Amino acid sequence: MSGHPHDHHSDHDPHAPVEEVEGPPSEHVLLEIALRELLIEKGLFAAADVTRQIEIMDATTPEQGARLVAKFWTDPAYRQRALADGKAAAAELGIDMSVAPKLVILENTARLHHVVVCTLCSCYPRAVLGLPPAWYKSPAYRARTVKDSRGVLAEFGTSLPDDVEIRVVDSTADCRYLVVPVRPHGSEGMDEAALAGLVTRDTMIGVTLAREP
Repeated sequence: MSGHPHDHHSDHDPHAPVEEVEGPPSEHVLLEIALRELLIEKGLFAAADVTRQIEIMDATTPEQGARLVAKFWTDPAYRQRALADGKAAAAELGIDMSVAPKLVILENTARLHHVVVCTLCSCYPRAVLGLPPAWYKSPAYRARTVKDSRGVLAEFGTSLPDDVEIRVVDSTADCRYLVVPVRPHGSEGMDEAALAGLVTRDTMIGVTLAREP
């Protein structure tokens, strides 16, 4: 992050306190391109298969995860199933988890707040949240969240009491995480559809709280 984390260009993610870094493709990106082209050349899958999968991912939005959170809040039996097996719980809602890795549901409480990061690259629960924001993939977010989680949260406008433990969870290629925020006060009479509207992408990464009703 720069010394002025809130100075963004107008086309940047409006939620991002992290400056995007322009430059040549990383080694990982070049490796992915080379491997993909090799597999297509060998006939293991077609370019059309890649395009179709990209279209599926582009159609996935954070509303998928928000539905899961709303049901988690309102259905005690579903909450237990989600904590035991997040991938199966997402599939219950009709979310396609067939090619997704393990999904772990992290429940925030009055004393514990989870924040998700991928320190090595940009592993992210795309099946339930769609494409990751640019700031999530940036070296600044990946490094600073581990070293100064409270400072990073403050840049997103999230200020937590000193007695709340902030637990940074590192996403991997084999395991992804989704944060269930503390249910906001005043939402007791709301149905699942309305509750889902209180949950944002950033909430489920853990950098912001659920919206107040």
